[in-house]
Amino acid sequence: MRKALAMIVTAVAALAVTGVAHAESRDAAPGAVSWEQCPDIPGAECGALRVPLDYRNPDGRTIEIAISRIRSTAPEKRRGVLFTNPGGPGVAGRDFPAALVAEGLPRSVRDAYDLIGIDPRGVGRSTPVTCDLTPEQIIRGNIPPYAVTPDDVTAWARQAHRIAGQCAASTSAWMLPHVSTANAARDLDRVRVALGERTASFLGYSYGTYLGAVYTTLFPHTTDRVVLDSSLHEKGWDVDGGRAYGRGFEERFPDFAAWAAARPEYRLGRTPAQVRATYLDLAGRLDRAPVQGVDGASFRLFSFIYSYDDRRFPLMAASWKALAENQPLPVVDAAPAPAPDPENAIAARLHTVCADSRWPTAVGVYRANVAADRIRYPLFGAAAANIQPCAFWRDPVEPPVRIGDRGPATVLIAQNDRDPGTPLSGARSMRRALGDRAVMVHADQGGHGAFVFTPNRCLNTAVESFLVTGERPAHDRWCRAEAR
Repeated sequence: MRKALAMIVTAVAALAVTGVAHAESRDAAPGAVSWEQCPDIPGAECGALRVPLDYRNPDGRTIEIAISRIRSTAPEKRRGVLFTNPGGPGVAGRDFPAALVAEGLPRSVRDAYDLIGIDPRGVGRSTPVTCDLTPEQIIRGNIPPYAVTPDDVTAWARQAHRIAGQCAASTSAWMLPHVSTANAARDLDRVRVALGERTASFLGYSYGTYLGAVYTTLFPHTTDRVVLDSSLHEKGWDVDGGRAYGRGFEERFPDFAAWAAARPEYRLGRTPAQVRATYLDLAGRLDRAPVQGVDGASFRLFSFIYSYDDRRFPLMAASWKALAENQPLPVVDAAPAPAPDPENAIAARLHTVCADSRWPTAVGVYRANVAADRIRYPLFGAAAANIQPCAFWRDPVEPPVRIGDRGPATVLIAQNDRDPGTPLSGARSMRRALGDRAVMVHADQGGHGAFVFTPNRCLNTAVESFLVTGERPAHDRWCRAEAR
């Protein structure tokens, strides 16, 4: 089960803006991209680009950014390039265009754009970072363990401090101050220039929404159509962004509870209220006495991750039943494939979120946050609010990019109403920050990932139309639920 959890967790998976946006929009000196067929991505070309490690010193040390391209299927209809990002941070994106095509990306979008995938700086086949994490540290890398008591926060703080120290002492520590969302956005514009494009469009999911918002803030006149899907709030993965998991799971859980209550074969409860009671009871039992190596923190974690997609509900229910009855756990064949290098994925995530903003440094702040969120969001709040290694990180080398409403009105936010990872409240906050630049389309659906990944034709049509024609709804729009 520990191995399965590592697979699940690794899959989920900045200069002040005032007076800077105009300067950031200058074309950088173009580099060269040599393309060849990707050996691991059918139908795609792969290449790489050298970019500055530190954009404050553009002629200094460089790192490599790995890129893929799936060319437009109808060159006569081609509008330009569409940068894509699957989220994370820490998730490789070079193969994401192929994943979108496999998931059913509309032909009209494929006709309109060359699809561009990028492993962000520090990730995957780009120049990578490491924190020399142990398997146990990898499992807990995305989300801290659920803190049953205040002492659990203090105990985990010691582990978080150790992880931060490992990152600072690793062989890639020279990259540590510069693996940030702002620099990843600057890398995107370098790729645009290298591709010979006047503008570039963007489609990003989850953390990719923050990357897209920073990108179009720094480069408002060279970003074209920007889709932010399953949005973080406008400050990204800061301490409040992490705490949003607690709210998100509370809002998503009723979908699973209703599903399980309608399937008596799992024996989890005859009503949604009984299913919720089963979760709380089983979590408490596992806190006191783990079963098959699964403790309460691990149980809460995999339940949260499985809630990302309705298609994982059967595995989630079967796992609960097995733990309740002390039977063999089901084979985890419905989980996402593991990252090629899970250690790199978690290390890159930590580098990015810790460089993007200053986190509270006092353990007492996290103890208070955990105490509050254990009451507000009893299902998962005491995990989401627990202390992160960022509390022990060096200060960022530049302040966060402030997302605002200055720039062209070329942003569309797409969102499910009950998203466990990036709840609707975050999308609404991002929408307010972007002001007249953005319009939001949200749907009465559950799960993480809206466009392409949910069956809602109303939402999917709105996003497709925007990417292909540039037409957005005149006002924010709500779409009724549709069955898969």
